[in-house]
Amino acid sequence: MPDRLVYSTDSGEVTHCPVCHQPYRHCRCDSGSQPAASSAPSGGSVRVSRERAQRGGKTVTVIRGLPASQSELETLARSLKRLCGAGGTVKNGTIEIQGDHCDKILAHLQALGYRAKRAGG
Repeated sequence: MPDRLVYSTDSGEVTHCPVCHQPYRHCRCDSGSQPAASSAPSGGSVRVSRERAQRGGKTVTVIRGLPASQSELETLARSLKRLCGAGGTVKNGTIEIQGDHCDKILAHLQALGYRAKRAGG
């Protein structure tokens, strides 16, 4: 039972396989032996913007242009929500995080190797 994680202070690093939910060192499924976040982003730049339109006056940070599958987006969204201490969702290939967290998210994405830029004002 030592592989069962109860509490962690990690910085959002993916340590478990998204398919079988086992630690990568014990993973035997076809998802590969590397975490999804470590597959360094290759294409275009990621845009991080702040929006309020059509949201009842609530501010939302939107991340567009991520070259990732739906499951990778959900994993990244989970780590961003933990980083910001806010809720969020994945919709139509974009990640939405509640609140204005553009600076935190930009720094985190650049640390992960994404070519992230601020869009809008």
